Amino acid sequence: MNRCLILLLLLPLLCFGQGQPFKISGQIFSSGADSVYLSQQFGSTFKDYYASPVSAKGNFELKGVLAGPDYYILRIGQNSLNIVIRDTTPIQIFGDGRNLLQFCNFVNSEESRQMYEYVVLNANWRNKADSALLAIKTDPSKEAEINSYMTQAYSQFQTALQSYVGMYANSAALILPLSSMQIDQDFASYEKLMLALYQSFGQSAIVQNLYRQYVAKKQEREAADPFARGKLVPDFEELRTDGKKQMKLSDLKGQVVLLDFWASWCGPCRAENPNVVKNYQKYKDAGFTVMSVSLDSNKDKWLAAIAADQLVWPNHVSDLGGWQSKVAKLYGVQSIPFTVLLDKEGRVIATNLRGAALEQALQQIFGF
Repeated sequence: MNRCLILLLLLPLLCFGQGQPFKISGQIFSSGADSVYLSQQFGSTFKDYYASPVSAKGNFELKGVLAGPDYYILRIGQNSLNIVIRDTTPIQIFGDGRNLLQFCNFVNSEESRQMYEYVVLNANWRNKADSALLAIKTDPSKEAEINSYMTQAYSQFQTALQSYVGMYANSAALILPLSSMQIDQDFASYEKLMLALYQSFGQSAIVQNLYRQYVAKKQEREAADPFARGKLVPDFEELRTDGKKQMKLSDLKGQVVLLDFWASWCGPCRAENPNVVKNYQKYKDAGFTVMSVSLDSNKDKWLAAIAADQLVWPNHVSDLGGWQSKVAKLYGVQSIPFTVLLDKEGRVIATNLRGAALEQALQQIFGF
Protein backbone atom coordinates (compact mmCIF):
# COMPACT_ATOMS: atom_id res chain seq x y z
CA MET A 1 0.00 0.00 0.00
CA ASN A 2 1.39 3.37 -1.01
CA ARG A 3 1.61 5.97 1.73
CA CYS A 4 1.39 9.64 0.82
CA LEU A 5 2.81 12.03 3.39
CA ILE A 6 0.86 15.02 2.13
CA LEU A 7 -0.50 18.19 3.66
CA LEU A 8 -3.72 18.66 1.68
CA LEU A 9 -4.02 22.34 0.79
CA LEU A 10 -7.65 23.03 -0.02
CA LEU A 11 -6.97 26.72 -0.44
CA PRO A 12 -6.49 29.02 -3.42
CA LEU A 13 -2.98 30.16 -4.25
CA LEU A 14 -2.40 33.77 -3.27
CA CYS A 15 0.18 36.30 -4.30
CA PHE A 16 3.01 36.82 -1.83
CA GLY A 17 4.67 39.91 -3.25
CA GLN A 18 8.45 39.42 -3.31
CA GLY A 19 9.81 36.03 -4.37
CA GLN A 20 11.39 33.46 -2.05
CA PRO A 21 14.68 31.89 -3.28
CA PHE A 22 15.14 28.28 -2.19
CA LYS A 23 17.36 25.24 -2.59
CA ILE A 24 16.42 21.64 -1.71
CA SER A 25 18.77 18.76 -2.35
CA GLY A 26 19.50 15.31 -0.99
CA GLN A 27 19.24 11.62 -1.66
CA ILE A 28 16.16 9.42 -1.60
CA PHE A 29 17.30 6.04 -2.87
CA SER A 30 15.21 3.11 -4.13
CA SER A 31 12.20 5.32 -4.87
CA GLY A 32 11.80 3.99 -8.41
CA ALA A 33 11.29 7.56 -9.63
CA ASP A 34 13.32 9.40 -12.25
CA SER A 35 12.16 12.89 -11.21
CA VAL A 36 11.33 14.88 -8.08
CA TYR A 37 8.84 17.76 -7.98
CA LEU A 38 8.26 20.70 -5.67
CA SER A 39 4.53 21.33 -5.60
CA GLN A 40 1.49 22.49 -3.73
CA GLN A 41 -1.81 20.63 -3.72
CA PHE A 42 -5.17 22.31 -4.22
CA GLY A 43 -8.06 19.89 -3.86
CA SER A 44 -7.12 16.87 -5.94
CA THR A 45 -4.74 18.79 -8.20
CA PHE A 46 -1.01 19.34 -7.82
CA LYS A 47 0.58 22.56 -8.98
CA ASP A 48 4.22 21.82 -9.79
CA TYR A 49 6.69 24.69 -9.52
CA TYR A 50 10.03 22.98 -10.07
CA ALA A 51 11.28 19.57 -11.18
CA SER A 52 14.65 17.86 -11.09
CA PRO A 53 15.96 14.54 -12.39
CA VAL A 54 16.86 11.89 -9.82
CA SER A 55 20.13 10.05 -10.32
CA ALA A 56 20.51 6.28 -10.16
CA LYS A 57 21.64 6.69 -6.54
CA GLY A 58 18.65 8.88 -5.69
CA ASN A 59 20.43 12.24 -5.66
CA PHE A 60 18.49 15.36 -6.64
CA GLU A 61 18.65 19.15 -6.44
CA LEU A 62 15.91 21.74 -6.77
CA LYS A 63 16.48 25.47 -6.68
CA GLY A 64 14.78 28.61 -7.87
CA VAL A 65 12.41 31.33 -6.66
CA LEU A 66 8.96 30.65 -5.22
CA ALA A 67 6.06 33.02 -4.68
CA GLY A 68 6.86 33.33 -0.98
CA PRO A 69 7.44 31.55 2.34
CA ASP A 70 4.90 28.76 2.66
CA TYR A 71 4.17 25.04 2.81
CA TYR A 72 5.21 22.93 -0.15
CA ILE A 73 5.22 19.26 -1.07
CA LEU A 74 8.22 17.32 -2.31
CA ARG A 75 6.90 14.58 -4.59
CA ILE A 76 9.05 11.62 -5.58
CA GLY A 77 7.38 8.55 -7.07
CA GLN A 78 4.50 7.49 -4.84
CA ASN A 79 5.91 9.38 -1.87
CA SER A 80 5.31 12.94 -0.77
CA LEU A 81 6.89 14.97 2.03
CA ASN A 82 5.70 18.21 3.62
CA ILE A 83 8.27 21.01 3.40
CA VAL A 84 8.29 24.37 5.18
CA ILE A 85 10.23 27.00 3.21
CA ARG A 86 10.77 30.17 5.21
CA ASP A 87 14.04 31.61 3.94
CA THR A 88 17.07 30.93 1.75
CA THR A 89 18.62 28.29 4.05
CA PRO A 90 19.43 25.24 1.86
CA ILE A 91 17.37 22.22 2.90
CA GLN A 92 18.62 18.65 2.58
CA ILE A 93 16.54 15.48 2.70
CA PHE A 94 17.81 11.93 2.94
CA GLY A 95 15.64 8.84 2.98
CA ASP A 96 14.75 5.35 1.84
CA GLY A 97 12.15 5.60 -0.89
CA ARG A 98 10.88 2.10 -0.01
CA ASN A 99 9.87 3.20 3.51
CA LEU A 100 9.96 6.92 4.16
CA LEU A 101 7.80 6.43 7.25
CA GLN A 102 10.76 4.86 8.99
CA PHE A 103 13.78 6.25 7.20
CA CYS A 104 13.83 9.96 6.42
CA ASN A 105 16.02 12.79 7.72
CA PHE A 106 15.74 16.56 7.27
CA VAL A 107 18.71 18.91 7.51
CA ASN A 108 18.27 22.69 8.03
CA SER A 109 14.47 22.46 8.25
CA GLU A 110 13.41 21.58 11.76
CA GLU A 111 9.78 22.48 11.06
CA SER A 112 9.68 20.10 8.10
CA ARG A 113 11.06 17.39 10.38
CA GLN A 114 8.36 18.20 12.95
CA MET A 115 5.66 17.83 10.30
CA TYR A 116 7.16 14.48 9.31
CA GLU A 117 7.06 13.46 12.99
CA TYR A 118 3.35 14.24 13.11
CA VAL A 119 2.65 12.24 9.94
CA VAL A 120 4.52 9.24 11.35
CA LEU A 121 2.64 9.50 14.65
CA ASN A 122 -0.70 9.45 12.83
CA ALA A 123 0.34 6.70 10.45
CA ASN A 124 1.39 4.46 13.35
CA TRP A 125 -1.98 5.00 15.00
CA ARG A 126 -3.86 4.24 11.78
CA ASN A 127 -1.87 1.03 11.33
CA LYS A 128 -2.68 -0.03 14.88
CA ALA A 129 -6.38 0.76 14.41
CA ASP A 130 -6.50 -1.08 11.08
CA SER A 131 -4.82 -4.11 12.64
CA ALA A 132 -7.33 -4.12 15.48
CA LEU A 133 -10.27 -4.06 13.07
CA LEU A 134 -8.76 -6.90 11.07
CA ALA A 135 -8.17 -8.93 14.24
CA ILE A 136 -11.80 -8.47 15.32
CA LYS A 137 -13.02 -9.46 11.87
CA THR A 138 -10.80 -12.55 11.95
CA ASP A 139 -11.83 -13.59 15.47
CA PRO A 140 -14.99 -11.80 16.75
CA SER A 141 -14.65 -13.56 20.12
CA LYS A 142 -11.71 -11.26 20.93
CA GLU A 143 -13.65 -8.04 20.27
CA ALA A 144 -14.01 -7.04 23.95
CA GLU A 145 -10.34 -7.74 24.67
CA ILE A 146 -9.16 -5.81 21.60
CA ASN A 147 -11.50 -2.89 22.27
CA SER A 148 -10.17 -2.62 25.81
CA TYR A 149 -6.61 -2.56 24.51
CA MET A 150 -7.46 -0.02 21.81
CA THR A 151 -9.18 2.28 24.30
CA GLN A 152 -5.95 2.49 26.24
CA ALA A 153 -3.93 2.84 23.04
CA TYR A 154 -6.15 5.68 21.86
CA SER A 155 -5.69 7.49 25.16
CA GLN A 156 -1.93 7.17 24.74
CA PHE A 157 -2.20 8.47 21.17
CA GLN A 158 -4.17 11.53 22.32
CA THR A 159 -1.59 12.19 25.04
CA ALA A 160 1.14 12.02 22.41
CA LEU A 161 -0.75 14.52 20.23
CA GLN A 162 -1.16 16.92 23.14
CA SER A 163 2.52 16.58 23.91
CA TYR A 164 3.34 17.32 20.27
CA VAL A 165 1.27 20.51 20.27
CA GLY A 166 2.85 21.66 23.50
CA MET A 167 6.38 20.87 22.36
CA TYR A 168 6.02 22.69 19.03
CA ALA A 169 3.78 25.54 20.19
CA ASN A 170 5.76 28.12 18.17
CA SER A 171 6.20 26.06 15.02
CA ALA A 172 4.73 26.19 11.53
CA ALA A 173 4.17 22.44 11.99
CA LEU A 174 1.02 23.25 13.99
CA ILE A 175 -0.86 23.35 10.70
CA LEU A 176 -1.08 19.55 10.72
CA PRO A 177 -2.86 19.13 14.08
CA LEU A 178 -4.96 22.16 13.13
CA SER A 179 -6.01 20.51 9.86
CA SER A 180 -7.21 17.44 11.78
CA MET A 181 -9.60 19.51 13.95
CA GLN A 182 -13.23 20.40 13.26
CA ILE A 183 -13.69 24.09 14.02
CA ASP A 184 -17.37 23.65 14.95
CA GLN A 185 -16.72 20.76 17.33
CA ASP A 186 -14.17 22.48 19.57
CA PHE A 187 -13.88 26.12 18.58
CA ALA A 188 -11.83 27.13 21.64
CA SER A 189 -9.10 24.56 20.93
CA TYR A 190 -9.12 25.39 17.23
CA GLU A 191 -8.83 29.08 18.01
CA LYS A 192 -5.87 28.52 20.34
CA LEU A 193 -3.97 26.58 17.68
CA MET A 194 -4.93 28.97 14.90
CA LEU A 195 -3.66 32.01 16.77
CA ALA A 196 -0.40 30.22 17.65
CA LEU A 197 0.09 29.21 14.02
CA TYR A 198 -0.65 32.71 12.77
CA GLN A 199 1.89 34.07 15.23
CA SER A 200 4.55 31.59 14.17
CA PHE A 201 4.08 31.57 10.38
CA GLY A 202 1.88 34.49 9.41
CA GLN A 203 4.02 35.02 6.28
CA SER A 204 2.42 31.93 4.76
CA ALA A 205 -0.41 32.67 2.32
CA ILE A 206 -2.01 29.40 3.36
CA VAL A 207 -1.95 30.43 7.03
CA GLN A 208 -3.29 33.86 6.10
CA ASN A 209 -6.19 32.24 4.30
CA LEU A 210 -6.89 29.89 7.21
CA TYR A 211 -6.81 32.89 9.53
CA ARG A 212 -9.37 34.74 7.41
CA GLN A 213 -11.62 31.69 7.50
CA TYR A 214 -11.22 31.51 11.28
CA VAL A 215 -12.08 35.22 11.69
CA ALA A 216 -15.18 34.78 9.53
CA LYS A 217 -16.27 31.77 11.59
CA LYS A 218 -15.64 33.67 14.84
CA GLN A 219 -17.73 36.59 13.62
CA GLU A 220 -20.48 34.19 12.56
CA ARG A 221 -20.48 32.53 15.98
CA GLU A 222 -20.51 35.86 17.79
CA ALA A 223 -23.38 37.12 15.65
CA ALA A 224 -25.38 34.03 16.63
CA ASP A 225 -24.41 34.21 20.32
CA PRO A 226 -26.63 36.61 22.29
CA PHE A 227 -24.03 36.70 25.05
CA ALA A 228 -20.91 37.29 22.98
CA ARG A 229 -18.48 39.71 24.55
CA GLY A 230 -19.45 43.33 23.85
CA LYS A 231 -23.10 42.64 23.03
CA LEU A 232 -25.88 44.63 24.65
CA VAL A 233 -28.23 42.36 26.57
CA PRO A 234 -31.99 42.91 26.42
CA ASP A 235 -33.49 45.13 29.08
CA PHE A 236 -36.34 43.84 31.21
CA GLU A 237 -38.62 44.88 34.06
CA GLU A 238 -39.60 42.55 36.88
CA LEU A 239 -41.19 42.54 40.35
CA ARG A 240 -39.13 43.05 43.47
CA THR A 241 -39.47 40.96 46.64
CA ASP A 242 -42.54 42.89 47.82
CA GLY A 243 -44.46 41.71 44.78
CA LYS A 244 -45.58 45.28 44.00
CA LYS A 245 -42.67 47.45 42.97
CA GLN A 246 -40.76 46.74 39.78
CA MET A 247 -37.22 47.44 38.66
CA LYS A 248 -35.46 47.36 35.32
CA LEU A 249 -32.02 46.02 34.52
CA SER A 250 -31.33 49.41 32.92
CA ASP A 251 -31.87 51.03 36.33
CA LEU A 252 -28.36 49.77 37.14
CA LYS A 253 -26.68 51.38 34.14
CA GLY A 254 -23.42 53.00 35.19
CA GLN A 255 -22.45 50.06 37.40
CA VAL A 256 -20.75 46.76 36.63
CA VAL A 257 -23.54 44.20 37.12
CA LEU A 258 -23.52 40.49 37.75
CA LEU A 259 -26.88 39.29 36.42
CA ASP A 260 -27.45 36.09 38.39
CA PHE A 261 -30.17 33.54 37.57
CA TRP A 262 -30.69 31.26 40.57
CA ALA A 263 -33.28 29.62 42.86
CA SER A 264 -33.59 28.57 46.48
CA TRP A 265 -33.82 24.91 45.42
CA CYS A 266 -30.65 25.05 43.28
CA GLY A 267 -27.78 23.45 45.22
CA PRO A 268 -24.94 24.75 42.98
CA CYS A 269 -26.47 28.24 43.14
CA ARG A 270 -26.56 28.21 46.91
CA ALA A 271 -22.99 26.86 47.02
CA GLU A 272 -21.78 29.78 44.88
CA ASN A 273 -23.65 32.45 46.85
CA PRO A 274 -20.92 32.97 49.49
CA ASN A 275 -18.44 33.77 46.71
CA VAL A 276 -20.84 36.28 45.15
CA VAL A 277 -21.43 37.87 48.56
CA LYS A 278 -17.68 38.14 49.19
CA ASN A 279 -17.11 39.87 45.84
CA TYR A 280 -20.09 42.16 46.32
CA GLN A 281 -18.75 43.32 49.69
CA LYS A 282 -15.31 43.90 48.20
CA TYR A 283 -16.36 45.88 45.12
CA LYS A 284 -19.76 47.44 45.90
CA ASP A 285 -18.22 50.82 46.72
CA ALA A 286 -16.21 50.73 43.49
CA GLY A 287 -19.29 50.42 41.28
CA PHE A 288 -20.17 46.71 41.33
CA THR A 289 -23.60 45.27 42.08
CA VAL A 290 -25.61 42.10 41.63
CA MET A 291 -29.08 41.65 40.17
CA SER A 292 -30.55 38.29 41.16
CA VAL A 293 -33.35 36.80 39.07
CA SER A 294 -34.97 33.91 40.92
CA LEU A 295 -36.61 30.94 39.23
CA ASP A 296 -38.49 30.14 42.41
CA SER A 297 -42.22 29.54 42.46
CA ASN A 298 -42.57 29.68 46.26
CA LYS A 299 -42.14 33.21 47.60
CA ASP A 300 -41.47 32.20 51.20
CA LYS A 301 -38.65 29.83 50.20
CA TRP A 302 -37.17 32.49 47.92
CA LEU A 303 -37.11 35.14 50.67
CA ALA A 304 -35.82 32.64 53.23
CA ALA A 305 -32.90 31.74 50.94
CA ILE A 306 -32.05 35.42 50.44
CA ALA A 307 -31.90 35.88 54.19
CA ALA A 308 -30.07 32.63 54.93
CA ASP A 309 -27.37 33.27 52.31
CA GLN A 310 -27.10 36.95 53.30
CA LEU A 311 -27.67 38.22 49.77
CA VAL A 312 -27.61 41.81 50.95
CA TRP A 313 -27.82 43.62 47.60
CA PRO A 314 -31.24 45.17 47.00
CA ASN A 315 -31.72 43.95 43.44
CA HIS A 316 -33.82 40.79 43.81
CA VAL A 317 -36.60 40.12 41.29
CA SER A 318 -38.88 37.27 40.30
CA ASP A 319 -42.30 36.66 38.80
CA LEU A 320 -42.35 33.34 40.74
CA GLY A 321 -42.90 31.54 37.47
CA GLY A 322 -40.22 28.90 38.02
CA TRP A 323 -38.86 27.68 34.70
CA GLN A 324 -41.62 29.67 32.99
CA SER A 325 -40.07 32.91 34.28
CA LYS A 326 -40.43 35.61 31.62
CA VAL A 327 -36.89 36.88 32.16
CA ALA A 328 -35.43 33.36 32.02
CA LYS A 329 -37.22 32.79 28.71
CA LEU A 330 -36.03 36.15 27.40
CA TYR A 331 -32.44 35.16 28.16
CA GLY A 332 -32.81 31.57 26.99
CA VAL A 333 -31.83 30.18 30.39
CA GLN A 334 -31.91 26.38 30.36
CA SER A 335 -29.91 25.63 33.49
CA ILE A 336 -28.88 27.43 36.64
CA PRO A 337 -26.74 28.89 38.01
CA PHE A 338 -26.37 31.12 34.99
CA THR A 339 -24.64 34.49 35.21
CA VAL A 340 -23.80 37.33 32.88
CA LEU A 341 -21.23 39.94 33.89
CA LEU A 342 -22.13 43.30 32.33
CA ASP A 343 -20.12 46.50 31.95
CA LYS A 344 -21.46 49.93 32.84
CA GLU A 345 -23.24 50.21 29.48
CA GLY A 346 -24.95 46.85 29.81
CA ARG A 347 -22.61 45.03 27.44
CA VAL A 348 -21.44 41.48 28.05
CA ILE A 349 -18.04 41.01 29.63
CA ALA A 350 -18.36 37.27 30.25
CA THR A 351 -20.84 34.54 31.16
CA ASN A 352 -20.89 31.90 33.87
CA LEU A 353 -17.98 33.23 35.90
CA ARG A 354 -17.81 31.43 39.21
CA GLY A 355 -15.38 31.05 42.09
CA ALA A 356 -11.90 32.37 41.40
CA ALA A 357 -12.83 33.23 37.80
CA LEU A 358 -15.34 35.83 38.96
CA GLU A 359 -12.88 37.30 41.42
CA GLN A 360 -10.15 37.52 38.78
CA ALA A 361 -12.48 39.25 36.33
CA LEU A 362 -13.48 41.84 38.93
CA GLN A 363 -9.86 42.38 39.94
CA GLN A 364 -9.03 43.09 36.32
CA ILE A 365 -11.93 45.53 36.00
CA PHE A 366 -11.41 47.47 39.23
CA GLY A 367 -7.65 47.09 39.62
CA PHE A 368 -7.57 45.66 43.16
